[in-house]
Amino acid sequence: MKKQPPKTAPNIPKVIILAAGVGSRIRPLTNDCPKSLLKVAGTPILERMITNCQACGLTEFVIVLGYLENKIRAFVQNRFPQLNVTFIVNDQYETTNTGYSLMLAINANSGAGFIKFDADVVFDQKVLQRLMAHNAENTLCIDRIIKLEAEEVKVVFDMDQRVQQASKTVDLKSAMGESIGIEKISAQTSMLLVAELETMMREEAHRQDYYEAAYERLIAHGVAFHITDITDLDWVEIDTHDDFEAANSMFGKSAKRAMRPPSYLHLSDAGSIQSFRRK
Repeated sequence: MKKQPPKTAPNIPKVIILAAGVGSRIRPLTNDCPKSLLKVAGTPILERMITNCQACGLTEFVIVLGYLENKIRAFVQNRFPQLNVTFIVNDQYETTNTGYSLMLAINANSGAGFIKFDADVVFDQKVLQRLMAHNAENTLCIDRIIKLEAEEVKVVFDMDQRVQQASKTVDLKSAMGESIGIEKISAQTSMLLVAELETMMREEAHRQDYYEAAYERLIAHGVAFHITDITDLDWVEIDTHDDFEAANSMFGKSAKRAMRPPSYLHLSDAGSIQSFRRK
């Protein structure tokens, strides 16, 4: 009888990784390689993500595939042969968006709480540690001082750090930071979230919506989302060639810095790293 992988303990969130997208803005790098498998400082983005999760005690994964799905599946199975992972295929990835992919993932997640990652985010392990340590049930990682443009998911929050808005359409003058694409969602909220996403996806007009649209609907109905401030930590969301270069510079320097004795780290090093993160 085939040995079944161990189940995640009820109090440990599962991991959802959304990796269905094409990554058209970074072509030709993604012509034959999924964006999540591009190497940053010598390590594929997805490998770094899974390794960070494992280091933080996360053991059960749901990965949503689409574009070049077999390459991602083969990579994960070869690099992490013992990984407890469920692959879900968004076969409509060309005509849908992250909202649809997240709906599929939650439906495969058996109602558990989860931590969700966009598969194009490169981040220091401390980002995940801080998110997991936050006592709020639902929380979004945000950077408060990054340069904001129309493309970014912008966030508005109140004095209690409770999210009021989170979308690309938030007025730049009102925006207080960027949501980086890493969130923690409770089991109770996950059921509300998937119900909202299913309602949205029944309408053709919402098939291209980002998952943040569902977050905002829940917020409007009184569901609390808070921020996890990771402004001081290293991360890059890779959408463009400039982002890719910045990530390689940041995490290449981070690797070299980690190899030095602590006494050799100067403020100038930290400043140069920060400059790459700010778009």
